[in-house]
Amino acid sequence: MISKRLAVLLMALALVAAACGDDANPTTTTAAPTTTAAGTQAPDTTAAATTAAPTTTADPMAAWPETVIFGFIPSERGEELINDIQPFMDYLTAEVGVEFQGSVTADYNGLVVAMGNGQADFGAFGPFGYVQAKDQYPSIEVMIQSIRYGSDLYHGQWFTNDASICDSPPVVGALENENGVPTIKGPTDVKALQVGWAFGDSGLEPEILDDGTAIDPGLACFADLSKVAGKKIAFTSATSTSGAVFPQLQLLNLGIDIENDLEYSYLESHDNAVAAVYNGDFDIGLSFDDARRNLRKENADVGSKVIVFNITDDIPNDVVAVRGELPDDFKDAVFAAIEKFLSTDEGDAILDEIYGWTDIRRATESDFDVVRQAAEKLGVTSD
Repeated sequence: MISKRLAVLLMALALVAAACGDDANPTTTTAAPTTTAAGTQAPDTTAAATTAAPTTTADPMAAWPETVIFGFIPSERGEELINDIQPFMDYLTAEVGVEFQGSVTADYNGLVVAMGNGQADFGAFGPFGYVQAKDQYPSIEVMIQSIRYGSDLYHGQWFTNDASICDSPPVVGALENENGVPTIKGPTDVKALQVGWAFGDSGLEPEILDDGTAIDPGLACFADLSKVAGKKIAFTSATSTSGAVFPQLQLLNLGIDIENDLEYSYLESHDNAVAAVYNGDFDIGLSFDDARRNLRKENADVGSKVIVFNITDDIPNDVVAVRGELPDDFKDAVFAAIEKFLSTDEGDAILDEIYGWTDIRRATESDFDVVRQAAEKLGVTSD
């Protein structure tokens, strides 16, 4: 017979063994009894998995700004530009879900300062304007490279109202660089859309306005840049890549001193430079190729009165820069929205009217080394 003391000891060992068995299966629990169809309760012997506490997903847009300022420079007259960009801002507001406001600054430097001081979040810059902004405010990033009719390059054009400087009579055509040499080509055989031409159902065709006005096709000739000495020159802005920096570098390489060998002014926009030569206020002007188109609706003969006679080296197209502090997913959303806008008929028409964009790509910082080198050689760092 087992003694009472031994029986107590065995019972204690059994309890310890049972406790060890529970530790081997710590996630197994017995559910509370369930009510059967007959109304009696029976234990549920099915093991119930432990349920984790619910988690809260962070709002991916929480770090996005509530209002965004998109800055532009006046490549055309400011009042017209602000009206043109408003539908673009309205689209971005609806597509991105953040309020976009457009702002036209007085010049390149105004936009540089606005971006650097956080008064503008995005900025549409010419190449040198961006390089200047990046040098002054390293946190600014290049985001979008514009494309025009398949090309991400362009050049500055020299033009005049005096055909006598041409080596041969002007012809309907345009200049394009071939192996670095300006060459006259047909107006539809160059990258930039020329004045007097428009896209129709069959491709490029002579442009006729809705009121029946035929636009004169642009004339071109070739003249050596040494002939500009002693002339009155209309540059756009000291920080305009095509309207000042690259053209002045050409003159420097020819030994022409702009301070002593010619008379010049900065007229602050490409349209102003074309208009000044058209009106006879200046002998020669500079602009991007082909800024004459911006005046064609008011002056249908601008293409025949303002003659292109030389061009600069190729330049990377204008860009959109962004404050680097903005969230990366927000930048991605804005890029995608602009790309989508360009795929619509409305967006294509609006961005063509503003800056002649037909497509965009992600910009690459190294593409602007050529602009930095030109500015350093010319000694241009600020306006």
